[in-house]
Amino acid sequence: MSRAPIGLFYGSSTCYTEMVAEKIAAEFGEGGVDVHNIETVPVSEMEDYDWLILGIPTWDYGELQEDWENCWDDLDELDLSGKTIALFGLGDQVGYPEWFLDALGYLWAKVRNLGANTVGYWPVEGFDFEASKALTTDEQYFVGLAIDDENQFDLTDQRIKAWCAQIRREFGLDGA
Repeated sequence: MSRAPIGLFYGSSTCYTEMVAEKIAAEFGEGGVDVHNIETVPVSEMEDYDWLILGIPTWDYGELQEDWENCWDDLDELDLSGKTIALFGLGDQVGYPEWFLDALGYLWAKVRNLGANTVGYWPVEGFDFEASKALTTDEQYFVGLAIDDENQFDLTDQRIKAWCAQIRREFGLDGA
């Protein structure tokens, strides 16, 4: 079986992260992205790709989604040096404004510590939250695409489209 150039790995309990993953894959066209649910696919398969997209929702008070939590320690066994990774996260900025996208920040820190180069930072403009562990040090960007399907569903598709164009450039796949 031939692999797509990009591997997308996500965890999803309520299907919203899965739906965003499918929309991202569609932006890259058929054969551009292999989509993997980490509930059924081992995270060790991330090592098969040079470019990765990782998707994680934040649960409750800044907690990891259960599938990511179940494989969290397995990530430490990966060698992600030389990999370029873009991340996206889902959260609720109204219901949980003090923990908006915290799990995205945890996952970003984890893959950076494993040697990955990260791209796909997304501006905080247009969001209204109190705190997030997913912010860059200057607090002008999230460390990945921020999605709030609960409160800003109408912005999701345009954000995905713009972010996919951005990471295509950052992956160096413009002409691909």
